[in-house]
Amino acid sequence: MTMITNDTEFDVVVVGAGIVGLAHAYHAHRRGLSVAILDHADRVAGASVRNFGHACITAQSGEALEYARTGRAHWLELAHRAGFWAAETGTVAIARHDDELAVMEQFASDRGASEACVLDRAEILERVPADGRHVVGGMFMPRDLQVDPRAAAPMIARWLESEGVHFFWRTSATSFEAGLVRTTRGDLRACTTFITVNHDIDRLFPEIAEGIELQRCALHMIKAAVPLRFPMTSPLFTGWSLLRYSGFEAMPSTGVVADRLHRNHPEHTALDLHQMYTPQPDGTVLIGDTHIREVTPSPFQSEEGFTTLIEVTKELFGVTSIDVIERWQGVYCSAAGHEFLRAEPVPRTHIVTVTTGIGMTTSMGLAHASVVEALDHSTTVVS
Repeated sequence: MTMITNDTEFDVVVVGAGIVGLAHAYHAHRRGLSVAILDHADRVAGASVRNFGHACITAQSGEALEYARTGRAHWLELAHRAGFWAAETGTVAIARHDDELAVMEQFASDRGASEACVLDRAEILERVPADGRHVVGGMFMPRDLQVDPRAAAPMIARWLESEGVHFFWRTSATSFEAGLVRTTRGDLRACTTFITVNHDIDRLFPEIAEGIELQRCALHMIKAAVPLRFPMTSPLFTGWSLLRYSGFEAMPSTGVVADRLHRNHPEHTALDLHQMYTPQPDGTVLIGDTHIREVTPSPFQSEEGFTTLIEVTKELFGVTSIDVIERWQGVYCSAAGHEFLRAEPVPRTHIVTVTTGIGMTTSMGLAHASVVEALDHSTTVVS
C-alpha cells in the first residue's frame, strides 16, 4: 500500500472502493490521470460483492436506462482487461398469470425487438426449468449482462492497481476541503475528489443524507444448489420483478399485477419480496431477495425471509428440496423517490451514490457521466 506523505497528490481521489468508486477510477485512468482510491476496509467487501451480479439494463428507464446502456460496453471491456467472467446472457422473465404476460407484451412493444421479445409458453419452458402448470409465457431481454459478483469488483481493483492506480486500504476519509481530503493516515491533495461510499454518506455528510431521507436497505439472500431439470443459462425474473424496476412502471397492466400479488400474498408483500434468480458458472443459483429499510438495519435476520425464498423456489421449479450453501444479508443505499444522489458539497468534491439496488447496473455509465461533468468543467489538473 502506498504511504501518504506531505507531498502526496493526485489528479483524482476516489473515496470508496465499491463498484461506483472503481468505475470512477477506471474512467479517470482512461483519461491518463493520476488516481488514488481509499477505503476503510482492507478489500472490496460491501454491496458490490453481495449482489446478484446482474446488469439489469433493459428494465430501467430515464437516467438509469441511459447509464445502463452506456455502461454495457465498459463492463465488457473491463471483463476482458481485468480477466473476470462476464456473459451476455440476457434476462428471461417468466409469466405465470395473464396479467404478467400483458405487462411483458406491452413492454416489448414499447422497447422493440432488439431489447425485448415475447415468448410463448413452449418457448419459455425451453429456456426455464420451471414447473409448467401455471406458466403462460414470458419475455427475453437480450441486452442484459451477468458477472460473478464475488470476483468482478475485486478483480477490477487488482487490475487498476496493476495499471498504476494507488490504493489506500484501511484508510478512512474524515473531512474535505477544496483540493484536499483529510484521512486517518494523513492528507491527500487532489484536483478532483469523488465520494462514492454508498449508504455511508450519512457518516460524512449527514445533512445531505437526511435531506433525501437516506436509509439502508437490508436483504435476505441465498446461494443454493437447486436440482433443476436442466441448467438455467440466464438470470430469471418473475411477476414480482415487474413491480421493482422503473421500466415496467408505466405499463398499463403493472398495477393489475401489483394488486393481485399484494392481495393474494400479503405475507410476501410484508417482506417486500423480489423473487429472482441468477445462475452461477459453478452450477449454483443466487436466490433473492427481501427488503427492509432502516437508517440502521438490525443485524438479526428473521428465518421467515429465508424460508420464504426457499418455499417460492421449490414452488416455481417444482422441486421438493434445495441445498442451501450460503445465506447473507445484503445492504445497499435507499432513498424514496430517488435513484441517484449527486452533489458538490465542497468545491471540486463530488458525492456520487446510487440510492437504490441498481449499482452494478448503472455504475459504469453513471461514473462516465460524473467524470465528464466534473473534469471537463475543470481547467486545473494537479501535476
